[in-house]
Amino acid sequence: MDVAVIGGGPAGTAAAVAAARTGAEVLLVERYGHLGGLATGGLVIWIDRMTDWEGRQVITGVADDLLGNLWDRAVYGPAREIWGSHDEEEVAHWGQRGAGFRGTVTWSPTVDPEALKTVSLDLVGASGASLLLHSWVVAPIVSDGRVAGVVVENKEGRQAIGASVVVDTSGDGDVYAGAGAAHESDVHEGSIHHCMNVAWLWAGVDMDRWIRFRREEPERLAELRGLAVDTVGVFERPHVSWRNDVAVFMGPRLSGLSGLDAGDLTAVEIESRRRMLDLLAFYRAHAPGFERAWVMLTAPQAGVRHTRRLVGVRPILREEWERGVVYDDEVGVSPSLAPAFPSVSIPLGSLVPAQLDGLLAAGRTMASDAQSHIFLREIPQCWVTGQAAGVAAAVSVRQSVAPRHVDVRAVQAELLRQGVFLQVGAAQPS
Repeated sequence: MDVAVIGGGPAGTAAAVAAARTGAEVLLVERYGHLGGLATGGLVIWIDRMTDWEGRQVITGVADDLLGNLWDRAVYGPAREIWGSHDEEEVAHWGQRGAGFRGTVTWSPTVDPEALKTVSLDLVGASGASLLLHSWVVAPIVSDGRVAGVVVENKEGRQAIGASVVVDTSGDGDVYAGAGAAHESDVHEGSIHHCMNVAWLWAGVDMDRWIRFRREEPERLAELRGLAVDTVGVFERPHVSWRNDVAVFMGPRLSGLSGLDAGDLTAVEIESRRRMLDLLAFYRAHAPGFERAWVMLTAPQAGVRHTRRLVGVRPILREEWERGVVYDDEVGVSPSLAPAFPSVSIPLGSLVPAQLDGLLAAGRTMASDAQSHIFLREIPQCWVTGQAAGVAAAVSVRQSVAPRHVDVRAVQAELLRQGVFLQVGAAQPS
């Protein structure tokens, strides 16, 4: 096998497709029975900002292929012609619907998770990559400081899979941690990065009515929040979905627990569902638009935000992107956190372990400081870094070099060919 991609979430799906499109023989291994990771199984169906503060789309490539192939009514967001608009009415309208942020209309759609599962499978299949579901990687194969494959376990038992390059998109850095690569896990208890949750969908709701209530009756909304805390112990805010009659809840956020501890993960599953039922009864009794709400789905995947971060060759650092640093080994671009900052350059070195060879890491466990992890863990950024890792892995195989020695210009040229937006290198494709 040329490239083994471990984990079929947003980063892994993009990595497998990109590596296969670059000409590599690819195997994508996923522990669940679906692709998409937290974007599907975790019900993180709000796809955060893909545009900069002027409305220019900077997250493209496989991300566009996935969203562009969703069928009618499976994706909801503002029309392209108003991306970047600062019109107060448009911003207010889309701000209530997840796509108006800091005075700007952004491309931040919500999607049908079942549609995204299907499109992800179709895209991987069309790329020529092979897929192995219901399989768990239990150990890396390491020889002379190089990852040479992985050991997989499933209902058939254990088997070894050799690969020239392994891409760790497990979401938790399981492969590189098992191989002994240096990593960090510094998050502050109480911060959102330290929180986990199980998301859920309620159907039978009227979100337009709820939004009107929020906008027109702020005093009653404040009373509702207080009543929820007094009677249920917590208030969770509903978010719009791809349909007016379906709401998504991204909580409750439970802190002080680890996504690497099975006992903690179990506790999150139990406590989240207990609180969900209490909140359902409360919303049906008190919240406009939720009188007939019912539980459509609880997420089969717990919402883990942070576990490990790679110690890489060139980590993404806040002090650098605040100054607008554009790396010469740029392989992707992310929107910045606020209009005061330029778009964030993503270097190939942030995907390369400081010492370990034969491996790249993409998604939320790439190399960055804790402040940059705030946005690099989001779904669009995982698509970007996954596609970059997939292309880099395939090019390194073609050149018969370790990923850290790959010709960056060749990687950038292939990314541009695949429709990725870059600030360096050749002119952008039209």
